[in-house]
Amino acid sequence: MPIWPFIVVGIYILIGLRLLYQYERGVVFTLGRYSAIREPGLRWIWPIIQTMRKVDMRIKTADVPRQEVITKDNISLLINNVVYFRVIKPDDVIIKIEDYVFAVRQYTQAALRDVVGNHELDFVLSERESIASTISTIVAQETGDWGVVVESIKIQDIELPAEMKRVMAKQAEAERERRAIIIASDGELKASENLMKAAGNLNQQPGALHLRTLQTIRDIAADPSEKIVLFLPSELVESVKKLAGGV
Repeated sequence: MPIWPFIVVGIYILIGLRLLYQYERGVVFTLGRYSAIREPGLRWIWPIIQTMRKVDMRIKTADVPRQEVITKDNISLLINNVVYFRVIKPDDVIIKIEDYVFAVRQYTQAALRDVVGNHELDFVLSERESIASTISTIVAQETGDWGVVVESIKIQDIELPAEMKRVMAKQAEAERERRAIIIASDGELKASENLMKAAGNLNQQPGALHLRTLQTIRDIAADPSEKIVLFLPSELVESVKKLAGGV
């Protein structure tokens, strides 16, 4: 019996073998029509009659290119973001859409323009997470029919025009100066209150003010190179005279 039929059959079987990794699924078409989904492992299809398309089920990262977006108050921004998504229906991403990665990226761009265009600049800068969540919801509603689920969308960078950067820098500087003035005035107010309390305490004790004056004179005279001219109040002179007379 000739051996060549066995060789042909063996080659036919080998040609039909397909290896699917754990993170892959195989979409099988029989004579051009969808017929089955194959799970991971060593699988076999009928050569010529059947074909199989592999689909990666892992989370994918699509970097949405930087684009110019105009806010509700007519401020032009340059924004780029990244979308994280994964396939949940491998047959849908093959049958219903040609390039689902490109489609998700393009739809995210359109949703970004719509969402940012409905808000003013201050909201866009302060509520970045809220905007990203809104975009994610919009994209998820559309891509669900494609067999794709959006995990999250992150806004990476928001670039302002040069003129707006200068205006915001001036505003920040003015705000810092205002806070510095308020802090300095509060310090002066507290210092004046403390001085008033100290003066009241000194006035309550006879001779306390004179002792304070003498201490000040002693501190000033600590440096022998300094010449000091003092104008003493008459009350202090009288107190000194009384002390001298009492001695």
